[in-house]
Amino acid sequence: MSAHANDVTLPTGERITLGAARGRLVAGLMVVGGAGLALALGLALAGGQQGMRYFLHSYLTSYVFYLSLSLGGLFFVAVQHVTRAGWSVTVRRQAEILAASMPVLIVLFLPIFLPVVRGSHALYEWNDPAAVAHDELLNAKVPYLNMPFFVVRCVIYFAVWWFLGRYYYSRSLRQDETGDPAWTLRMERISPVALILFALTVTFFSFDVLMSLTPHWFSTIYGVYYFAGCVVGVLCVLILASVGLQASGRLTDSITDEHYHDLGKLLLGFVIFWGYIAFSQYMLIWYANIPEETSWYLARQTGGWVWVALLLLFSHLLIPFVGLLPRAAKRNRAVLAFWAVWLLAAHWLDMYYLVMPSLGAESLPVSPIDACLLLGIGGIYVAGVIRTAGTHALVPHHDPRLGEALTFAENF
Repeated sequence: MSAHANDVTLPTGERITLGAARGRLVAGLMVVGGAGLALALGLALAGGQQGMRYFLHSYLTSYVFYLSLSLGGLFFVAVQHVTRAGWSVTVRRQAEILAASMPVLIVLFLPIFLPVVRGSHALYEWNDPAAVAHDELLNAKVPYLNMPFFVVRCVIYFAVWWFLGRYYYSRSLRQDETGDPAWTLRMERISPVALILFALTVTFFSFDVLMSLTPHWFSTIYGVYYFAGCVVGVLCVLILASVGLQASGRLTDSITDEHYHDLGKLLLGFVIFWGYIAFSQYMLIWYANIPEETSWYLARQTGGWVWVALLLLFSHLLIPFVGLLPRAAKRNRAVLAFWAVWLLAAHWLDMYYLVMPSLGAESLPVSPIDACLLLGIGGIYVAGVIRTAGTHALVPHHDPRLGEALTFAENF
């Protein structure tokens, strides 16, 4: 790392903050979020006990969707530091902001967390003492699947994510102020440990909050499956955020076609990786044909769910694979933004596919509550992200590798 690498400056006149738009965006999004949550809750209460049960499942669907974007941001930041990447400096701050927005996600987790603490089993059958007492398998899993231990684990997960997100963001902002390249070295040194903690917490979180919706079923690859969706999701957000910022006159010269091309290549790679993990899980369970393993897929291959599974196969893998394959698609911002929106929709459908079958409904569960919660949680989450961005620069302008990002070009 050159001692003078951080002497590089951004192009003259480059707009690198949200400015006055920040306050208006936060206020508007909070109104949208509050209205969406209120309407969803009203519809759920009108449906009685079954309506509230649907509300909790739908809430979990949208919650893990938005959580995955911040978790993907944390992974992106840690990987860029551990590999000492220079190309990504001008897009990395957006991922830092996503990762540092964990406090709003902690608050949004309370409607899932508090009912479990209060003894509700609307989401998790293992939290029902009567069901556990009459189920030998659930009884055998009590040492792990119990409310106090669930609470402890969730506190650990969010504490780790909050600490790492704030660590990277605060050090990066400190470097903006001082220009000292030592801050980058400190972030690089912690990144191997951060990635290990990330892998453990995301894996067990997916086991606890998602896989335990069907407590008789298990899959050791489930955490990797959720992780793959996290990375697909955050790459889509980085693409869309970059396009949106540039459309508003910000970072117009800092992010180039080369950056979009590499983000597109990463997106294509993780679309394939997601498909590989999904196929690996399905193939091994199908081949073994053990009843306690096939039950999860059986519920997703009957009734309307078989069409959701097929839609997921085409929308999350086959169609975007073909669409993202050409070099031109990854260098055209409008085309790449289209695929980013497409894959975000497919990612939400993936979360719906993971959560909603546990309702056990005879027909495909669809309700206006889903749209209200997607907008409600999304409005509050995005408002939290923008508030985290604050008045700070949207690019780490004193990063010692900024010059590599500004002069980034293909090697072929």
